[in-house]
Amino acid sequence: MIAPNPGAGLKPLAKIASGGETSRLMLGLKNVLASADEVPSLIFDEIDQGIGGRVGMVVGHKLWNLSRTHQVFCVTHLPQLAVFGDQHYQVQKLIDNGRTLTRVESLDGDARLLELPQMLGEVGEGTLRSAHELLQIARQMTKEKK
Repeated sequence: MIAPNPGAGLKPLAKIASGGETSRLMLGLKNVLASADEVPSLIFDEIDQGIGGRVGMVVGHKLWNLSRTHQVFCVTHLPQLAVFGDQHYQVQKLIDNGRTLTRVESLDGDARLLELPQMLGEVGEGTLRSAHELLQIARQMTKEKK
């Protein structure tokens, strides 16, 4: 049972929570219980569902905190969350001779700096500047805790 909003009253989690809300609830629980949790790897999918950039920065920082004691794998479409990753992968679906294939590529340096603006939209001066700013903010938020 959970009451996600003040005054809402307790309701069954399975009936009221979306996939994203369930992932974010699990993130909160895992952060609180991190020191007692013996599960070495955690996977979060759809954690960015239904949130915007400002909340994405908060969720990204919480995932980063959790990654200090666990291996965290997170699938996201939100650059505000992706900038907190120690590693960044791009996953693409491709069609080759009528078959669907998946390609996973590790991104760093310039490749990552190109992927982040693509996650924001069309690559241009503004989205490139925004990607640099997001990376700087994430570095500042994590600098004192490394």
